Amino acid sequence: MSKYKYLLWDIDGTILNFEKAEKRAIRTLFEKFNLGECTDEMLSCYIQINKKYWKLLECGEMEKERILVERFVEFFEKEGIRTDAAAEFNKAYQLALGDTIAFNDDALDIIKAQKKNYQIIIVTNGTAIAQKKKLERSGLDKIADNIFISELVGYEKPSIHFFERVIAKAGIDDISQAVIIGDSLTSDIQGGVNAGIDTCWYNPKEEINDTNLKPTYIIKNLHELCEIV
Repeated sequence: MSKYKYLLWDIDGTILNFEKAEKRAIRTLFEKFNLGECTDEMLSCYIQINKKYWKLLECGEMEKERILVERFVEFFEKEGIRTDAAAEFNKAYQLALGDTIAFNDDALDIIKAQKKNYQIIIVTNGTAIAQKKKLERSGLDKIADNIFISELVGYEKPSIHFFERVIAKAGIDDISQAVIIGDSLTSDIQGGVNAGIDTCWYNPKEEINDTNLKPTYIIKNLHELCEIV
């Protein structure tokens, strides 16, 4: 019998293939905003800029409203694109992200099977408008027992305050029965450590862990969860 009762699932990069949605959304919006072609090199540039800004958010060094627009300002500046379109581009981007739903490793089937024996709890740092659309289009909103979107909670992962809300509202009375499953060391794994719950690092690309964090488990494929939970 599993020691776990509560499975805290991250969405982007864990349940859903965020890169596919991200690339398609940006390419579609480049056409819509008449910005020309968005090449693979440009997408790579944006992805690195975006990661930098989200780390600032996770460290509490910049507010979400600022990072959402400023990442596109910096991207557009580097690519010689007019920056006055950044705010509107970001608004459209939030909705466009939910247009592409691609699951990692049969994640939907895995979660549906887990639902029989565990409480499924969604924990995400994405914006409310983007995440609600993804949850609805993916069907996850009908499967999850609880959904926590940082923008609505008032705190971001890895803040202990975010997890305190999750633990209280989901009714987790024994944190040793909870495990967080996520692809981000800085938000999911650090957040789990902050909250004192077990962590499962989803690392499909076998990236190097250059932090001091030691996840309880490391998996390359979500099917490996059956050996853990």
